Amino acid sequence: MADNKLSHIDEEGRAHMVDVSPKPETERLAVAKGEVHLKAETIALIRAGVMKKGDVLAVAQIAGIQAAKRTAELIPLCHPIPIHQVQVDLQIRDDLPGVEITAHLKSSGKTGVEMEALTAVSVAALTVYDMVKAVEKTARIQNIRLVEKRGGVSGDVVNE
Repeated sequence: MADNKLSHIDEEGRAHMVDVSPKPETERLAVAKGEVHLKAETIALIRAGVMKKGDVLAVAQIAGIQAAKRTAELIPLCHPIPIHQVQVDLQIRDDLPGVEITAHLKSSGKTGVEMEALTAVSVAALTVYDMVKAVEKTARIQNIRLVEKRGGVSGDVVNE
């Protein structure tokens, strides 16, 4: 059972970086997802490859990978960790309608890769938004969430 206190707050209520030195190194995996909801006309432009800024899905994929590697620079209390694999997939889904983003991360170490997976999805979604904003002002980034986490003393989590 997880401790019910916030790990990044000390006894005096101040923010601090958690000491992970006593934790064992384990294989870590995290999967996160998110969505960018778009108009059908915008999806058609993405599919046709005619967006002014270029290939929306390819650029967003690279942005997500870069973001995962820089998470500790963006989130103040995150530990810099070795990342063994980052996979960011973007799929056009007519049923949303929009783009679904999935990030898979692998590492081994003393702390998990959830924040890296969530950061990858978030930045990939922001990149999609940036690349379509000239043709659509109503794009919505939604439902960014942790889907799965494996490894570590707190155990596995599967949310979907």
